Amino acid sequence: MNKILFNYLLSGYFKSIVKVTLIFYCFGLILNLFEEIEFFKNLNVSVFLPISLTALYIPSLMIKLLPFIIFISSLWFLLNLRNSKDLLTLKVYGYSNFKIFFILAFTSFIFGWIILFALNPVTSAMVKFYEQKKSEYSKDIDHLVSINKNGLWIKENTLEGHRFVSADETRNFILKNVTILNLDSEFNLIDKIYSKTANISNNKWELKNVIINKFDNGILKETKKTNFSVISKYDYKKINNLFKNFDTMSFLDLILNYKELQNQGYNKAYLDQNLNSMLSLPFFLFIMTALASILTMNTLKKSNNFKFILVGLISCVIIYYFKDLSLALGQTNRVSLSLSAWIPVVTIGLFSSIGILQINEK
Repeated sequence: MNKILFNYLLSGYFKSIVKVTLIFYCFGLILNLFEEIEFFKNLNVSVFLPISLTALYIPSLMIKLLPFIIFISSLWFLLNLRNSKDLLTLKVYGYSNFKIFFILAFTSFIFGWIILFALNPVTSAMVKFYEQKKSEYSKDIDHLVSINKNGLWIKENTLEGHRFVSADETRNFILKNVTILNLDSEFNLIDKIYSKTANISNNKWELKNVIINKFDNGILKETKKTNFSVISKYDYKKINNLFKNFDTMSFLDLILNYKELQNQGYNKAYLDQNLNSMLSLPFFLFIMTALASILTMNTLKKSNNFKFILVGLISCVIIYYFKDLSLALGQTNRVSLSLSAWIPVVTIGLFSSIGILQINEK
């Protein structure tokens, strides 16, 4: 009998998760499709392109919304369980409120790890393809920034023509072994600049130990300077912001290639923040299930679902903005970026632990 009841709980819970996920997916599909259509409206592309790109992007969005999907799914399932008197039947067969909560919460916890190891690498690859495809149609394609295993590479348009910048290594504000090619509008070489280091903390780059090769009446002349400055459209903050979209980076990438990503120039603080955000996901799912249990299992009386739906939506909004506030504190250096990923989990977890003790007594 216990095995039958256990399977009943799990199957009913997963059915609720699937239903809520499909509802969120449909809403996300519709809203993002409008954005994609707006992007492609002046381009001669097939109508299937925005639809296919939307389908690639939404699964990654679903993972971001997973704590709220789990919360609403748990709320929905437990309300149906209570209103159908099945909760009372489970109690008769020895299933306490705490046991029911723990089965669902532990399932959410395991589900979170499965998402990170099995689904997240797939969605990251989908988002990467999505961004590559959209970049082909981007109007700002003349300005490109890339960080790969060979270092930093920048292409930008200047008043004189074009500029190409490469650096072997990036360490916060400092580029090492920098090469700058300045070309005119016809892509003829104006000068070539070598520098050991370049400080890019602002748009006026400060270069050290510089060698400048420039053609003068067909003769190549070399000039050495201790200090030299270059005005660029890019500074450290702008370059860093371009690579804050970690949706293209999977959980496995962060674990297996952490040092390599740092060497490629990715900011350590933001790598740590993203890694900790992913690590906190299973725990977040656990406490969101706990929160749903607290709201629904404090009584066996049948009630109006609308009230709980409203409370659930308000709770989702409050938690969303609390999580956003926590990340903002990390980004403004009030707390560490790694800690900012755990603050909502710890805070809601402490609140939920008190509620779980109370519902266990009923």
